[in-house]
Amino acid sequence: MKTSDKIIFISNWIKEYINSMPKKAETLVIGISGGIDSSVSSTLCAMTGIKTIVLSMPIKQKSTQHDLSLKHQEWLIKNFNNVEAHILNLDKLFDEFKSSLSKFDNDHGMANSRARLRMTTLYQVAAANKGIVVGTGNKVEDFGVGFYTKYGDGGVDISPIADCNKTEVWQLGKELKILEEIIKAAPTDGLWDDARTDEGQLGLKYEELEEAMNNPNSQNREKYEKIRKLNLHKMAPIPVCKIPN
Repeated sequence: MKTSDKIIFISNWIKEYINSMPKKAETLVIGISGGIDSSVSSTLCAMTGIKTIVLSMPIKQKSTQHDLSLKHQEWLIKNFNNVEAHILNLDKLFDEFKSSLSKFDNDHGMANSRARLRMTTLYQVAAANKGIVVGTGNKVEDFGVGFYTKYGDGGVDISPIADCNKTEVWQLGKELKILEEIIKAAPTDGLWDDARTDEGQLGLKYEELEEAMNNPNSQNREKYEKIRKLNLHKMAPIPVCKIPN
């Protein structure tokens, strides 16, 4: 399918999902980080014509990341009259959370807590606007190696680009004329003070991950399988204790 056709297909899919709901939602709520995934996903939402609320939710954010988020907000508002944008600074909330849990401090846990605080914020805004929360995860991260926060950015109602590889998301971004700065920016989850990149954390480039996903004989397959195995608990259904009759 051509990139332009994918854009139409995904945007229509979002509308069809809304129309199929027993109680039709009135709003699409999505968090934007200044990264390519959230930029593409929010644009696809805006294209539906449905009221779209985009939230920039900085938590100790590097200025370069936050600036891209703000630029994308401006770009959306300029190009779509159904977009409402808000900046919700969660620094104080995170500081209070961290202080209250000082006896249970853990760097990785606190990094994931940033994503979970954002998820909670998205659902509150959605509840106040009769909306649903739209995910921004792609096929490689969310359904390949599970590179996301459980009940954080993984806590969503729908995932429009979850069947798109990272390289496909970049193609969608170019077709949608997303800001060049965002397309060229190194992907990062924005959960760490040192602004580490996604590829740096994964230890493989996205092209290598995609090749390993699709090719059992890839030289990177073993590394891909190792990352995936560690994160399968996020992708599998919650284990349920079945009591025999």
